[in-house]
Amino acid sequence: MTTLHDVDTARTRLRVRDSGEGFPLVMLHGWPESSYCWETTIASMGTGLRYLRPDLRGLGDSARDGDVAAYQKAELAADVLAALDAMGIGDFGLVGHDWGGAVAQEIAIAAPDRVRRLDVMNIHLLNNPAGYAAANKVHAAQLYRAYWYQYFQQTPGLAETMVPGNERTFLRVFLRGKDRDWAFPSDAVDEYVRCYSIPGTPASGANYYRAMRLDANRWKTLAGTRYPMPTALVYGVHDPVVVPQFLQHHETCFESVTLTEIAASHFVQEEQPEAVARALDAHFAALKI
Repeated sequence: MTTLHDVDTARTRLRVRDSGEGFPLVMLHGWPESSYCWETTIASMGTGLRYLRPDLRGLGDSARDGDVAAYQKAELAADVLAALDAMGIGDFGLVGHDWGGAVAQEIAIAAPDRVRRLDVMNIHLLNNPAGYAAANKVHAAQLYRAYWYQYFQQTPGLAETMVPGNERTFLRVFLRGKDRDWAFPSDAVDEYVRCYSIPGTPASGANYYRAMRLDANRWKTLAGTRYPMPTALVYGVHDPVVVPQFLQHHETCFESVTLTEIAASHFVQEEQPEAVARALDAHFAALKI
């Protein structure tokens, strides 16, 4: 059974899905999704963990407050930590997908003593400039065509003008896998359309991308750092944006790391929920009471 919490802090208000019993596992979604993205994966996972899934600021059913600077991934990490403090959560396991994976890495940097184990899915590594440079060469050779949606989001006022009333058409462009035969789960599509129809979401969703320049300036300072906690990377190998070159030299970024490759595109936990569940169960088994 899932309980919904609206957690108010001095920073913002986050909606948190809470189910299961045991050691806390915090699960962070990406764009344009919400915490709903973990439902099918959790259904295939074992017992012994408490699954806490916050909607990040500006998405899902959380507050749409804050200017662009509030959507820096370090700031979103501070939102999550404040919510966990308010809920009385001390140490926890942590997994993040897409922008949630960047937020998870920022949490691991901000509170390494609390993150017992980390899992990052289909996002670049913030402390891996060599991998970023290798991936950039791939995208440059393709004239950065895969990045078009980022430029769309970053253009002032464009998302706010064009998305309202067209949420389903807009999201359908992104909510797909590598195979034309695979259809994104209809219940998930309906949920993300509902959330994106909440007033202010085209702007708050776009702010994830409008904050990227601020993020990039910070991430340049992270070269040479290493995540101290045991980490697993789960990667959908057919991702057209987070291409495999982003993972080059990933071993240098962690004290301990494993890589699991899955035959999926970007939305790996919804394309292959059972495979992702197996990988998460294996990595976080050590935390089960």
